[in-house]
Amino acid sequence: MTRMIFVNLPVADLAKSMAFYEALGFTNNPAFSDETAACMVWSETIFVMILTHGKWRSFTQRPI
Repeated sequence: MTRMIFVNLPVADLAKSMAFYEALGFTNNPAFSDETAACMVWSETIFVMILTHGKWRSFTQRPI
């Protein structure tokens, strides 16, 4: 079974964060992206979810 890695990160500016990850070579998966979050794909097994602060707070009780 292939292991998959999912990282969730709160960000202050979603558009700038998406541009940053795209500059690193990530691609956006629009199926899991909207105005509050973006799924940035590094490979078939590594994904970074970047979440606005509001979305982060609805997702977890952990502090930013």
